[in-house]
Amino acid sequence: MTLVDSPEKRQSLHEQAVRQFHEAAEIMDLNPDYRAILAHPKNEVIVNFPVRMDSGEYRSFRGYRIQHNNLLGPYKGGIRFSPHVDLDEVKALATWMTWKSALCDIPFGGGKGGIAFNPREHSREELERIVRRFTHALGSNIGPDHDIPAPDLGSNGQTMVWMMDTYANSTAAANRQSVKGVVTGKPIESGGSLGREKATGQGVLFSLQHWCDETGTDLAGLRVAIQGYGNVGSNVGRLFEVYGAQVIAVADHTGAIINNDGISAFELAEHVEKVGGVAGYSAAGECSVEDFWAADVDVLVPAALENQITMANVDSIQARLIIEAANGPTTPNAELAFLAGGGEVLPDILVNAGGVVVSYFEWLQNKSAQPWTLDVVDHKLRDTLMAAADRTVVAKGNFGCTRRHAAYIVALDKLQRVYNQRGIFP
Repeated sequence: MTLVDSPEKRQSLHEQAVRQFHEAAEIMDLNPDYRAILAHPKNEVIVNFPVRMDSGEYRSFRGYRIQHNNLLGPYKGGIRFSPHVDLDEVKALATWMTWKSALCDIPFGGGKGGIAFNPREHSREELERIVRRFTHALGSNIGPDHDIPAPDLGSNGQTMVWMMDTYANSTAAANRQSVKGVVTGKPIESGGSLGREKATGQGVLFSLQHWCDETGTDLAGLRVAIQGYGNVGSNVGRLFEVYGAQVIAVADHTGAIINNDGISAFELAEHVEKVGGVAGYSAAGECSVEDFWAADVDVLVPAALENQITMANVDSIQARLIIEAANGPTTPNAELAFLAGGGEVLPDILVNAGGVVVSYFEWLQNKSAQPWTLDVVDHKLRDTLMAAADRTVVAKGNFGCTRRHAAYIVALDKLQRVYNQRGIFP
């Protein structure tokens, strides 16, 4: 994903997440007891498990499942497959999931998991064995009313079906049809929801529409740069194009391309599907990483990995709006610099919450055994995210703070009110 290499990149991601939390907690004067609880995950599960490779040899893998908070409902969050997965990263991602669920007013908590390996280096058969063995190792640490995984970087719907099937076959025979909700992001045929595949990208569009309505900006004609063109980035590009925005520059792990007259988001998605990246797309010219960040655009959408916008490149960004489709793509210092220069940041816990919201819808459909139409999913998603954006704008005005802090304040206020009602056991 056209990665940034700077001293900031090596900072602890969890420390950044906790810093943002404490800043918002300070602004709203969060109860210090709740502040102490929410600063740390409830549970940190680490499993080491052997898997037979196609060669007949066994290899040991390390997996994680971090359960940050379940005050509002079951832990919820994706499963990430990457060589870079570690405890610090997963703790940060689990923390952000708690805030997303609370901000969107859905009955989920926050969790995240992953395995430290590269799925591209394994056959389908090896991948299935890795996923099933990981699920078995997690055992009762996951469950449809306890902790609900979903796809994330490196995993997909097929991965979720393997997890579901493994979990189901580890439960009593009479209960196997009632545990489809142990994971979300499944293919439609196996209990998934219409709209889940594009949910995060759809949420990014709704966030931009809300900002445009708020600021009196015409979405049609906006010039956009997108970093990352996988599931989220490609859906963002196509949805933005449908509503009249123009993709100018795109970057991913294979390189960066630019065309000041516009790039067809649909044609580029077809190219990426065929060759695995944006490099070699004939309808745009190759450009350097530096030129990508400095592209003459109105909107920049980081949709790849964390810590991509840093003090090393923030001053070159021409966009006036950063929409964080990825988790934690902007370092705290870079955000302060961007805001000081007159820019605006739509924060990740609001912008990319579409995935967890439609995961909630999938969970509800599994519980009721009643599928929803795509129109129902999209309308409910829009209502949910627009209401969350409205609450964020109100908090921003009430506290005179950044939009990120305002989103945190909305989430923390929800959690504080529930803690006030329930108390702290025992």
